[in-house]
Amino acid sequence: MNLLIYISDFIVPFIILSIVIYGLLSGINVYDTFIQGARSGFLTVIRLMPTLIGLMAATGILRASGFLDLLADFIGQFSSLAGFPGELVPLTIVRMFSSSAATGLLLDIYENYGTDSRIGLIASVSMCCTETIFYTMSVYFMTAGIRKSRYTLAGALIATFAGLAASVLLVSG
Repeated sequence: MNLLIYISDFIVPFIILSIVIYGLLSGINVYDTFIQGARSGFLTVIRLMPTLIGLMAATGILRASGFLDLLADFIGQFSSLAGFPGELVPLTIVRMFSSSAATGLLLDIYENYGTDSRIGLIASVSMCCTETIFYTMSVYFMTAGIRKSRYTLAGALIATFAGLAASVLLVSG
Protein backbone atom coordinates (compact mmCIF):
# COMPACT_ATOMS: atom_id res chain seq x y z
CA MET A 1 0.00 0.00 0.00
CA ASN A 2 2.83 2.40 0.82
CA LEU A 3 4.29 1.77 -2.63
CA LEU A 4 1.05 2.96 -4.27
CA ILE A 5 1.03 6.10 -2.12
CA TYR A 6 4.65 6.76 -3.01
CA ILE A 7 3.97 6.28 -6.74
CA SER A 8 0.85 8.47 -6.66
CA ASP A 9 2.86 11.34 -5.15
CA PHE A 10 5.19 11.37 -8.16
CA ILE A 11 2.93 10.40 -11.07
CA VAL A 12 1.66 13.92 -11.94
CA PRO A 13 5.09 15.60 -11.78
CA PHE A 14 6.49 12.70 -13.83
CA ILE A 15 3.85 13.13 -16.54
CA ILE A 16 4.42 16.90 -16.72
CA LEU A 17 8.18 16.45 -16.88
CA SER A 18 7.78 13.77 -19.57
CA ILE A 19 5.68 16.11 -21.71
CA VAL A 20 8.22 18.92 -21.36
CA ILE A 21 11.15 16.64 -22.19
CA TYR A 22 9.32 15.14 -25.19
CA GLY A 23 8.51 18.64 -26.46
CA LEU A 24 12.11 19.79 -26.09
CA LEU A 25 13.47 16.69 -27.84
CA SER A 26 10.96 17.19 -30.66
CA GLY A 27 12.08 20.78 -31.14
CA ILE A 28 8.77 22.26 -29.99
CA ASN A 29 8.73 25.55 -28.10
CA VAL A 30 6.98 24.14 -25.03
CA TYR A 31 6.27 27.47 -23.33
CA ASP A 32 4.69 29.08 -26.41
CA THR A 33 2.60 25.97 -27.02
CA PHE A 34 1.44 26.03 -23.39
CA ILE A 35 0.48 29.72 -23.67
CA GLN A 36 -1.48 29.08 -26.89
CA GLY A 37 -3.33 26.21 -25.23
CA ALA A 38 -4.08 28.28 -22.13
CA ARG A 39 -5.40 31.13 -24.28
CA SER A 40 -7.60 28.73 -26.24
CA GLY A 41 -8.91 27.19 -23.02
CA PHE A 42 -9.67 30.61 -21.56
CA LEU A 43 -11.61 31.63 -24.68
CA THR A 44 -13.58 28.37 -24.47
CA VAL A 45 -14.52 29.15 -20.87
CA ILE A 46 -15.70 32.62 -21.89
CA ARG A 47 -17.86 31.14 -24.69
CA LEU A 48 -19.36 28.58 -22.29
CA MET A 49 -20.11 31.00 -19.46
CA PRO A 50 -23.65 32.02 -20.61
CA THR A 51 -24.65 28.36 -20.94
CA LEU A 52 -23.26 27.50 -17.51
CA ILE A 53 -24.98 30.47 -15.87
CA GLY A 54 -28.27 29.54 -17.54
CA LEU A 55 -28.06 25.92 -16.35
CA MET A 56 -27.20 26.96 -12.80
CA ALA A 57 -30.05 29.49 -12.72
CA ALA A 58 -32.54 26.94 -14.09
CA THR A 59 -31.48 24.37 -11.50
CA GLY A 60 -31.82 26.91 -8.70
CA ILE A 61 -35.27 27.96 -9.92
CA LEU A 62 -36.44 24.33 -10.09
CA ARG A 63 -35.30 23.70 -6.53
CA ALA A 64 -36.61 26.95 -5.04
CA SER A 65 -40.01 26.86 -6.76
CA GLY A 66 -41.00 23.49 -5.31
CA PHE A 67 -41.66 22.11 -8.79
CA LEU A 68 -38.82 19.65 -8.36
CA ASP A 69 -40.38 18.27 -5.17
CA LEU A 70 -43.78 18.01 -6.85
CA LEU A 71 -42.29 16.18 -9.82
CA ALA A 72 -40.23 13.95 -7.53
CA ASP A 73 -43.28 12.99 -5.45
CA PHE A 74 -45.19 12.04 -8.59
CA ILE A 75 -42.34 10.03 -10.15
CA GLY A 76 -41.38 8.55 -6.76
CA GLN A 77 -44.72 6.74 -6.54
CA PHE A 78 -43.80 4.72 -9.62
CA SER A 79 -40.05 4.39 -9.06
CA SER A 80 -40.51 2.84 -5.62
CA LEU A 81 -42.55 0.08 -7.25
CA ALA A 82 -39.47 -0.74 -9.33
CA GLY A 83 -37.22 -0.79 -6.24
CA PHE A 84 -35.75 2.70 -6.68
CA PRO A 85 -36.45 4.78 -3.56
CA GLY A 86 -38.70 7.77 -4.23
CA GLU A 87 -36.49 9.86 -1.94
CA LEU A 88 -33.75 9.71 -4.58
CA VAL A 89 -35.83 11.04 -7.48
CA PRO A 90 -34.91 14.71 -6.80
CA LEU A 91 -31.23 13.73 -6.76
CA THR A 92 -31.64 11.90 -10.07
CA ILE A 93 -33.41 14.79 -11.76
CA VAL A 94 -30.97 17.43 -10.53
CA ARG A 95 -28.00 15.22 -11.44
CA MET A 96 -29.02 15.43 -15.10
CA PHE A 97 -28.49 19.21 -14.97
CA SER A 98 -25.88 20.02 -12.34
CA SER A 99 -23.31 17.93 -10.54
CA SER A 100 -22.69 20.52 -7.83
CA ALA A 101 -26.41 20.90 -7.04
CA ALA A 102 -26.71 17.10 -6.98
CA THR A 103 -23.82 16.93 -4.54
CA GLY A 104 -25.70 19.32 -2.26
CA LEU A 105 -28.76 17.05 -2.41
CA LEU A 106 -26.53 14.04 -1.78
CA LEU A 107 -25.25 15.66 1.41
CA ASP A 108 -28.86 16.28 2.50
CA ILE A 109 -29.62 12.60 1.90
CA TYR A 110 -26.60 11.63 4.01
CA GLU A 111 -27.80 13.87 6.85
CA ASN A 112 -31.37 12.51 6.74
CA TYR A 113 -30.73 8.81 6.13
CA GLY A 114 -27.04 8.22 6.83
CA THR A 115 -24.21 7.25 4.54
CA ASP A 116 -24.48 3.53 5.26
CA SER A 117 -28.25 3.30 4.84
CA ARG A 118 -29.72 1.65 1.77
CA ILE A 119 -30.83 5.02 0.42
CA GLY A 120 -27.41 6.56 1.13
CA LEU A 121 -25.60 3.72 -0.61
CA ILE A 122 -27.89 3.77 -3.66
CA ALA A 123 -27.44 7.56 -3.85
CA SER A 124 -23.65 7.19 -3.74
CA VAL A 125 -23.52 4.54 -6.42
CA SER A 126 -26.04 6.34 -8.63
CA MET A 127 -23.93 9.52 -8.50
CA CYS A 128 -21.04 7.45 -9.87
CA CYS A 129 -23.15 5.68 -12.51
CA THR A 130 -24.87 8.73 -14.00
CA GLU A 131 -23.81 11.87 -15.86
CA THR A 132 -24.90 15.48 -16.03
CA ILE A 133 -26.58 14.93 -19.38
CA PHE A 134 -27.83 18.40 -20.21
CA TYR A 135 -24.73 20.15 -18.92
CA THR A 136 -22.44 17.84 -20.86
CA MET A 137 -24.46 18.05 -24.06
CA SER A 138 -24.70 21.82 -23.97
CA VAL A 139 -21.04 22.41 -23.11
CA TYR A 140 -19.45 19.86 -25.42
CA PHE A 141 -21.81 20.34 -28.32
CA MET A 142 -21.44 24.10 -28.12
CA THR A 143 -17.65 23.82 -27.97
CA ALA A 144 -17.52 21.42 -30.91
CA GLY A 145 -20.12 23.38 -32.89
CA ILE A 146 -22.54 20.47 -33.15
CA ARG A 147 -26.06 21.66 -34.02
CA LYS A 148 -27.92 18.35 -34.39
CA SER A 149 -27.64 15.94 -31.50
CA ARG A 150 -29.61 13.15 -33.22
CA TYR A 151 -29.76 10.22 -30.77
CA THR A 152 -27.51 11.64 -28.07
CA LEU A 153 -30.23 12.56 -25.59
CA ALA A 154 -32.06 9.25 -25.98
CA GLY A 155 -28.81 7.32 -25.56
CA ALA A 156 -27.80 9.38 -22.55
CA LEU A 157 -31.18 8.86 -20.88
CA ILE A 158 -31.00 5.11 -21.51
CA ALA A 159 -27.49 5.06 -20.02
CA THR A 160 -28.73 7.03 -17.00
CA PHE A 161 -31.56 4.61 -16.36
CA ALA A 162 -29.15 1.69 -16.75
CA GLY A 163 -26.86 3.35 -14.19
CA LEU A 164 -29.77 3.84 -11.79
CA ALA A 165 -30.81 0.20 -12.19
CA ALA A 166 -27.21 -0.88 -11.61
CA SER A 167 -27.04 1.20 -8.44
CA VAL A 168 -30.11 -0.53 -7.04
CA LEU A 169 -28.83 -3.98 -8.05
CA LEU A 170 -25.34 -3.39 -6.68
CA VAL A 171 -26.56 -2.16 -3.32
CA SER A 172 -29.32 -4.77 -2.99
CA GLY A 173 -27.16 -7.68 -4.15
